[in-house]
Amino acid sequence: MNIEFRFLQKAIEDKNYVTFSYENNSFKQIKPLRISNNVVKCDVGSFEISKIKKLTILKERF
Repeated sequence: MNIEFRFLQKAIEDKNYVTFSYENNSFKQIKPLRISNNVVKCDVGSFEISKIKKLTILKERF
């Protein structure tokens, strides 16, 4: 289990928005919904956890 996985789990539990970079694209204020098979399902799509960089948990909740 890597650190991004644990932070995403906590963000899902607390219903916080996240910001991250994925394959040279920046995503801001994303709602993480659930994690399955090292893939996080969000309101804008699905992302592999191993390719997520610069993950930030925001204080705003959804």
